[in-house]
Parts: sequence; C-alpha cells; structure tokens
Amino acid sequence: MVQTLNEIDRRIDDALRVAFGLRRRRDSPAPARSQDDDEIAGFAAVLLGPPCDDPMVCDEAAREGDLRMVFESCYIKDHDEDAHFGHAEAGVVGVADGVGGYRAKGVDASAFARGLMHNAYAEVVSAVAGTRVCPYTLLERAHLMTVAAGTPAASTAVIVSIAGRTLKWAFVGDSGFAVFRDGRILHRSRPQQRYFNCPYQLKSGRDGTPVSEAVVGEIMAKEGDIVVVGTDGLFDNVFDDELGRIVRMGTALGFSPKNMSEVMAGFAFETSRCTDRDTPYSVLGRRETSKPSFKGGKPDDITVVVAYIVSGGPTRSQI
Repeated sequence: MVQTLNEIDRRIDDALRVAFGLRRRRDSPAPARSQDDDEIAGFAAVLLGPPCDDPMVCDEAAREGDLRMVFESCYIKDHDEDAHFGHAEAGVVGVADGVGGYRAKGVDASAFARGLMHNAYAEVVSAVAGTRVCPYTLLERAHLMTVAAGTPAASTAVIVSIAGRTLKWAFVGDSGFAVFRDGRILHRSRPQQRYFNCPYQLKSGRDGTPVSEAVVGEIMAKEGDIVVVGTDGLFDNVFDDELGRIVRMGTALGFSPKNMSEVMAGFAFETSRCTDRDTPYSVLGRRETSKPSFKGGKPDDITVVVAYIVSGGPTRSQI
C-alpha cells in the first residue's frame, strides 16, 4: 500500500523524531528543543543503547515448531518504478526495483519489476496451500514468465521466505534485506554491482544477469527476529546502524510492522533529500569516483517491507 508522507508523519513517535532530528511536519522546520523534548531525548537514549553482544546466541527455551511472518509495507514514490508482493500463508515477500536508465530510452522502466513481482505472486497463489517456498525457484519461474511475455526494461529483485524455522533468500542486484535479532544485525545482504550505481539486473535480453548468478542462502530463524526487505531507496540512504537504532527503539515502543516500515521509509526519504550529511550512497560514491565533494542522499523510490518472525506457521512438505 502507498501512503502519503503526511499520513506517515502522523504515525512517527516523538521519541524517534527527537532521536533522529526528524521534522514534525514535512512543511515545517525542525522543532526547537523544549524541556519535553529533552525528556523524550533521554528516553530515546535509553532505548537506543547498545544491543546484546551476540545475536547468534539462541534462546534454548524457544518454542519448537514452525515459524511464520507477520509483515507490512510502505512505499514512497519518486518515479514509481518499484514493485513488491507478499503472501502471509506461504511466508514469502519480495521487492523489485526497475532500472531507471530505461526512462531515457522512452521505455517504461517499471515494467520488468512489476512483471517479476506479479508473476511471483501468481506462482505462489497457484501453488498447493501450505507449500513452502524456495526463493530461488520462485525468482527463476517469475523471471521466465516475465521474459516469455516480452516485458521490456530491467530490474533488481529479492525474495525472502520462511520455511519451517529456516529463513531463505535469493536476490539479484541491490534490492536487499537485513535480519535483526535483539536489535542487532544477524545477517545483511550485500549488493551485486558491475560498478558504482550499476547493479546486476534481470531483463529479457541476453545481456541481462542470469538468475543463476543470484545470491542464495539461508539461516535458522528465531521467534522475535525482524526482517527488513527493501529496494536501494532504503539501503542507499540509511546506514545499517541507523536501521538497528530504529528497530531497537520501535521494538521497545511496541511498533507494529506497519509503523516500523513507515518510520524506516520516512527516515530514508528525509536523508535522500539531504545535501549536508553522509549516506551509504555518498560514502560509496566518494570511494568509487574519487570525488571528495560527493555528499548527500539519493532521491529514489523507497520500498520497505518489515516482517516480524512469530510462532505458529503451517507444517507442509517443500516443493
């Protein structure tokens, strides 16, 4: 679902605003600090304290049985070339980002991204109820269907699923994900790029990246883990430690997946418009282009899907 920035603003807690310097309204400057703000900032400092030392340590008392995803999304448009899908019963989410360079060629740059996500969703819906999803197989099938339709343009993509107690993924390009445990990153995807700002991309032509080059993997999940899946509009504009702070604070404040996704997307939007601060995009830009003046964010479509890992998933065979 697409939300307006004003709708997102109304749902962002004051403690987060003070902690990250976010404005209370998009049309107003940052508020002057008051005594109340100082108290909120103190509360935020407690919530944003250091996470536990080792996210790999599992709770021995964790309940046995399958896990499932409870997820929501937020999409802030720039050129409207992102796409995403999710299926709760199958325990799978995916995002895709159309390659904007096709705009200059008079081609709908969103076409391939939307085709991939539509076909992936259709494939999941048509499967036998309770089927466990293999992200690589799903991405491969969705790609074949999109190519067979002669869909123009190109796209990055990532699909993440929960199968039993195993979190699985497959991705091509710089759409990615991060898994948080107790407020700290347990696993983070690393983008595939040919060179700066040119990610691997799926397309219909032979010059595209084959699905066989997708990065695939899996880890054992735990109840309480939080998975953040997004396009580069998120990860180019928000550092990993900033995402971790939002996760820790949102968890402490009892945020729903919807609220968490909105805060992340809203913060990414703020930083994408900044010209006086560093972002992952500007740091990489300085390193790759040797331009010391490279600074600021990257305006882009921003898609964020936040999935909470909870107990109670179905138990069926995998295909």
